[in-house]
Amino acid sequence: MMKRSLNFKNDDAKLYLVATPIGNLKELSPRAIEILNEVDIIACEDTRVTKPLLLHFDIHKEMIISLHEHNERVTSEKIIQYIVDDHKNVAYVSDQGYPTISDPGHILVKKALENEINVVPISGPSAFLNALVGSGLDATHFYFHGFLDAKEKARREELLKLKNREETLIFYEAPHRLAKCVLDMYDVLGDRKACIARELTKIHEEFIRGNLKDLSELTAKEQLKGEFVIVIEGADNEQSAFRSDEEIVSFVNSLVDVGLSTKDAIERASEQLKIKKNYIYKLYHRG
Repeated sequence: MMKRSLNFKNDDAKLYLVATPIGNLKELSPRAIEILNEVDIIACEDTRVTKPLLLHFDIHKEMIISLHEHNERVTSEKIIQYIVDDHKNVAYVSDQGYPTISDPGHILVKKALENEINVVPISGPSAFLNALVGSGLDATHFYFHGFLDAKEKARREELLKLKNREETLIFYEAPHRLAKCVLDMYDVLGDRKACIARELTKIHEEFIRGNLKDLSELTAKEQLKGEFVIVIEGADNEQSAFRSDEEIVSFVNSLVDVGLSTKDAIERASEQLKIKKNYIYKLYHRG
């Protein structure tokens, strides 16, 4: 059933989703500061992160609730009660950037909407948007994936499902998994243009642009620090219309059938499909 919400049609208590700085504190907007000063309750992912932020802007709230991934369902119910029963305005902030974007908050928003509470997003910094517009890659169409699975097999399977998407691909990654993740991206997606953005809006902000091969070699030998966004160009499906591993193997077989050696057929497939040769080799000899 369709529902329409005019967020400011009445004086009912509201849930505000406030985006917070991803590094540089000056990026907290005047409107965000105003909302955080005006609400009755501030809920946050981690009080150890949020309290210093509030003190920096001279915002003093006696009631600060911690809502994180491990207690979100239970705490969301309590927050809904504050809004519905006590008519309290609540602001929710995650540690950095937008709530719900690879951060907690989705369950809270869902429950708020189920209770016909108006949800008001307050604009602010976004790590993946900063990385995208600064990467130099096409921003006309893009697909934000967030974090890939921490386990190698599952991570490669996720990438395999994404390899034929034509939109620019955007990922988050943690420092201790960066090298393995970028290597898997090179292995599965092929040698595409890419960019690693780190420490965004901070003094050590850096954009590392190149091909995935270059980036995989760099991350293998240099332990980069910070929070990372990885931006990768989309697939060129005009050159490769293949949608599955079976079709790739079938293509190699078709080259072998016309007289190429297995080695030459794999090299030719790698060139035409823009897929790493080692990946096709392992795929072809898997069975």
